[in-house]
Amino acid sequence: MEKRQRMKVLYSGRVQGVGFRYNAKSVAAGFEVTGTVRNLDDGRVELIAEGVRDELDAFRAAIRDSGVAGFIRDENVTWSDATNDIRGFNIIV
Repeated sequence: MEKRQRMKVLYSGRVQGVGFRYNAKSVAAGFEVTGTVRNLDDGRVELIAEGVRDELDAFRAAIRDSGVAGFIRDENVTWSDATNDIRGFNIIV
């Protein structure tokens, strides 16, 4: 069994006010991932997701391919071990 990992992505660009969080939640439904997505005060969006590495990579690609790529200027991705403390996929407001 593959080890679960935690992926934290900080998206910058015009990522707030364009349905980015709702889009990410919708895309998550097609993947074996858990996580959260929220707007940050500095204009970025933070996405935290846990799952196996291949699934997380595919999830991140699917977010870009879902129509929001034009709003993203940069994706800062960091990896760590999963903490398994997130259930489902939720938008934090």
